Amino acid sequence: MIVKPKVRGFICTTAHPVGCEAVVKSEIDYVKSKKAEDNGFKPKKVLVLGSSMGYGLASRISLAFAGGAATLGVMFDRPASGNKTGTSGWYNTQAFEKYAKADGLYAKTVNGDAYSDECKKEVIDIIKADLGKVDCVVYSLAAPRRTVGDVTYSSVLKTTGEPYTNKTIDLRNNTVSEVTIEPATEEEITATVKVMGGEDWAAWIDALKAADAIEDNAVTVAYSYIGPELTHPMYFEGSIGRAKAHLFQTSKEITEKYAADGIKAYISVNKALVTQSSAAIPIVPLYISILYKVMKEKGVHEGCIEQMYRLFAEKFGADGKPVSGAVDGEGRIRLDDLEMKPEIQDEVTKLWNILNADNFKEYTDIEGYWKDFYELFGFGIDGVDYEADVEV
Repeated sequence: MIVKPKVRGFICTTAHPVGCEAVVKSEIDYVKSKKAEDNGFKPKKVLVLGSSMGYGLASRISLAFAGGAATLGVMFDRPASGNKTGTSGWYNTQAFEKYAKADGLYAKTVNGDAYSDECKKEVIDIIKADLGKVDCVVYSLAAPRRTVGDVTYSSVLKTTGEPYTNKTIDLRNNTVSEVTIEPATEEEITATVKVMGGEDWAAWIDALKAADAIEDNAVTVAYSYIGPELTHPMYFEGSIGRAKAHLFQTSKEITEKYAADGIKAYISVNKALVTQSSAAIPIVPLYISILYKVMKEKGVHEGCIEQMYRLFAEKFGADGKPVSGAVDGEGRIRLDDLEMKPEIQDEVTKLWNILNADNFKEYTDIEGYWKDFYELFGFGIDGVDYEADVEV
């Protein structure tokens, strides 16, 4: 079939298999081009939870193609059915496994609900049979809901405390306006923490340890975001920020609980990027489109693959410990160091303050924002014939 993008709100309901493969191939090529100068962390047997898109996929590519790691991924994706394409994560994973196996690398993926006990058991059985134990666990899950027992919790993207009003961009028509976000209730905050906090991360490490499927001195890392004061009401101090605070606290608890085994848990604070998750947060896409403009003009812009490669090659040492200067006073790895440079944030703030509905195209990189958005689903890739009939 001929596959075209169908965008509804902040998601695209179609994905292009050839385009997705091209994106994965380009990320693999990037990592291979840097590999010779890489003296960073090279774990050998890696579990990636949330492995099919964004930071999770980029982590898997970096660890496999820079360090030769065997990788087991967990995703929750859909193959093609009838006149519906598969999800981009489905096609990304097919492409990753194709290129990994061509290079002689172990690569398997479980398609299931990573929050469930059944999925944990299936994954652990594969680890025991194929790998023995893993020495690195990447936790990169982003989901709207999580079921625990008979209860399904749904996350919300809201502020806390007071309503918050600021500029935003309506991605349906590229218009700038003001939006007021109502605060989350305590029940909504609790549910968001249940979904996006650290409870499931800890449950994975507990399950791996109980099954003797994780090495002593293993490293586990989860991803977070802080951002500037401009986005704090919607993110750092919002419902999602409460969940990320819980994730950070969980990293301390995992490290303390397994101190005798040398297992260490870290939070990497990454930069703002276009992802399915960030596209859904009011105010944040407008901030990202300004940030892209500023960082590209200063030559310091990074996408997912550049971020994850730099995390493992430069922020971690060969011993799996953060290098000097990589962490902040709280012990978080700061991969957002370029985004948060004062000269970057000062320029972003200046543009934010003068931006309005008439001049926003001048002061943002909205074209770059949309380019990245469409690339998430395999569209807009140079060299791909989007008029050709493709097998989905």
